Amino acid sequence: MIEVLVVDDDIRVARVNAAYVEKVPGFHVAAEAHDAAQALRLVETLPRLDLVLLDHYLPDGTGLGVVREMRRRGHQTDVIMVTAARDVSTVQAAMRHGALQYLVKPFAFAGLRAKLEAYAELRRTLDGGGEAEQAQVDRIFGALSAPSEPGLPKGHSPTTAELVRRELMNAEGALSAQEVAERTGVSRQTAQRYLKLLERTGRARLTLKYGDAGRPEHRYVWATRA
Repeated sequence: MIEVLVVDDDIRVARVNAAYVEKVPGFHVAAEAHDAAQALRLVETLPRLDLVLLDHYLPDGTGLGVVREMRRRGHQTDVIMVTAARDVSTVQAAMRHGALQYLVKPFAFAGLRAKLEAYAELRRTLDGGGEAEQAQVDRIFGALSAPSEPGLPKGHSPTTAELVRRELMNAEGALSAQEVAERTGVSRQTAQRYLKLLERTGRARLTLKYGDAGRPEHRYVWATRA
């Protein structure tokens, strides 16, 4: 479980963002903070913290100030900026201070979910440790820019993509294209096409089920369960 600190000066926005986080499998909100001092105190005292969703405009400072102070104190906790600040200088400063991603308000659940899922994929890649070949280095640097549903290839429907994604994500085990088709109401060919897209983007993993005869059945499982 990835433990998250949600920081926003608006209590209502913080609660909404926290609710969004809790809807993404594998993530848990450890705490909420509404100013810079409280955020830094929680970074120091929480027994475990993996990720900070950090607003920039805080009543007693800025999100970038929080990141700088975290690094000064030796905390290397990952940070994703979640803010209405759109000026390029702030975005550039966030990058230079080690923010992994930058999500501009306002955003829908799908936008935050895509960032969190990409972050989870990055952690899975890094957990392997050891030395990395160029292909793995490219995967590490590209993990947080993984495509989300709004950037679907031509000919793909965001609505259908979401249907297939949800069925696979909520399934207890691997599913075949036929099973996804029956659960979503789309054709088997359509289900297969979207499952292959999820596999190519790293959201799903392909497994093979061998029977008594004939070709093995292709089955897909959500990446966090693979």
